[in-house]
Amino acid sequence: MPKQRISLADLARLASAHPAASGRARGPLPLAGFDASAISQQAHPTVADLSECLFFSPGDGRIWLQDQRMVLLHSEAVGSLRRELIESIGLDKARGLLTRAGYVSGARDAQLVRKQWPDADPSAAAMAGTRLHALEGVVKVELVHASYDAAAGAYEGEFLWHNSSEDDEHIAAYGVGGSPACWMQVGYATGYVSTLFGRLVVFREVNCRSSGDAHCRVIGKSADLWDDVQQDLRYLNAQSFVGGTAAPEDGVVPVADLEAYAAANPGPDQTMVGASSAFNAACHMLQRVAPTTATVLFTGESGVGKEMFASTLHRISARAAQPFVAINCAAIPETLMESELFGVERGAYTGAGASRAGRFERAHGGTLFLDEVGTLSFVAQGKLLRALQEGEVERVGGSKTIGVDVRVIAATNVDLRQAVREGHFREDLFFRLNVFPIHLPPLRDRRDDIPLLMGHFLAHYNKRHRRSVAGFSQAAVKAMYNYGFPGNIRELQNLVERGVILVGDGEAIEVHHLFSSGESLAQDVLSLAWRDGGPATLSLLGARPTPARDAAGSASAATQGGPLEQAELALLRQAIRRCGGNLSAAARDLGVSRATVSYRAKKFGLVT
Repeated sequence: MPKQRISLADLARLASAHPAASGRARGPLPLAGFDASAISQQAHPTVADLSECLFFSPGDGRIWLQDQRMVLLHSEAVGSLRRELIESIGLDKARGLLTRAGYVSGARDAQLVRKQWPDADPSAAAMAGTRLHALEGVVKVELVHASYDAAAGAYEGEFLWHNSSEDDEHIAAYGVGGSPACWMQVGYATGYVSTLFGRLVVFREVNCRSSGDAHCRVIGKSADLWDDVQQDLRYLNAQSFVGGTAAPEDGVVPVADLEAYAAANPGPDQTMVGASSAFNAACHMLQRVAPTTATVLFTGESGVGKEMFASTLHRISARAAQPFVAINCAAIPETLMESELFGVERGAYTGAGASRAGRFERAHGGTLFLDEVGTLSFVAQGKLLRALQEGEVERVGGSKTIGVDVRVIAATNVDLRQAVREGHFREDLFFRLNVFPIHLPPLRDRRDDIPLLMGHFLAHYNKRHRRSVAGFSQAAVKAMYNYGFPGNIRELQNLVERGVILVGDGEAIEVHHLFSSGESLAQDVLSLAWRDGGPATLSLLGARPTPARDAAGSASAATQGGPLEQAELALLRQAIRRCGGNLSAAARDLGVSRATVSYRAKKFGLVT
């Protein structure tokens, strides 16, 4: 007989009045290095805390899970989409799409928990993912066992899934088959735990109702603990060139092609890593343009990986066995730019003792990458335009033209359209380069990729520097998520390498190992935190008030008076003013429940 259905409000009241009502997990969640002897349903965030994060605004058609907009969808509608994906693009591609969508959902929920309850015990934060998954109507999760060794950076866990919505729809469409079908749920678990602990943790479904088992069983491990993790990662990667090398389907490379294959497949330091929607969108565009000879223009801030994308585009194109020649236009003096691009004949000028081919000639048959193309002078822009239009170059001091077959890839971190309007860049050259533009987002817009990048660079620099650094502390993970990364991926890479060098073997990287060169951490990384029944303290990763601190606890802190009460009043007044008097919006802005905002606003006389 199905359990009685209750409203969210009733659920919150029951959970707060009877903590055991939401059901205890089977077994403890020991987390070495953390104070987590056993999980209590009263440990924040509880089901009641999580339900307070769900806001309904039916008047304007929006639902919010704290600051994330949500949508209520019929399970059958999602099942219909699933069936159409399978029928139109095939089982493997559909599984990959749904796994990546689940990953993003899990990463978003982990960010919510990290932001809303920054001081929560890691074991409780880990279990909050299971409660959120149930609250969102996806599946009921039962813990079998789970452990996280902070010193070794190793995670292992086993869970049972009940009432899986994916199974219901898959079985309704295809019946019981021979393979697991909870693809989005596996992606969710991978995204949530990876984001929470700052390193890649891969989940695998070993039993599933869709394959005839009584219930679903999943096992999660740190990526380096799986023997064949590439089997799972291929569903997490949007394209085959992401996350590793792309081997032939039969796994055999002919001897005659070994050199070309080695050139087309980079080492670990040239591997593209990411799973965020922004990263995947760029990868799909890269795959789309690769078979053509069209000119590609990469745009984006410094350090987002434009050269990495350019070299990857060359490796997956038909020109992979031919030269890839790169030139940084900003690093070449204006007087030498022409000879660097087009070459020079012997005696063309003083010091030209021998003829020398330019970059266009050296890239013949292959790809020429023009980095920082926006820094070229007007004279160089004109000569580059002619070379692109005519497909031929003339060496400095030469008298004959040389035909070249070159695919040009350009990159810039400036707005070329604005540069054209300001008269700093030729409009005709801009249109020649802007055939197929691909914008690469900054790291702050693809934070879902941070745990993958941290784990990737940690493994890479452990190998390069012959170290055995365990991983990152929870404080370091939080700091990395709060950091703005003005230098983008290049800066993250440098921070991880710095940490690997500074810590001892077997130790975890701490915040002071990463941020030791004047980096400016976000405001909420160094902030004033006050706790129930205790004095205010300045902590490295302080927290704003959260629903876990109820009105009574908040009031007791506020009534202490002094600067703390004044700061609270100022923050509350600014949030309410900023949101136009909307208390729900102010609550989302401050990261607290609406009831807390309403109570304090009335207490301070801000509302009647």
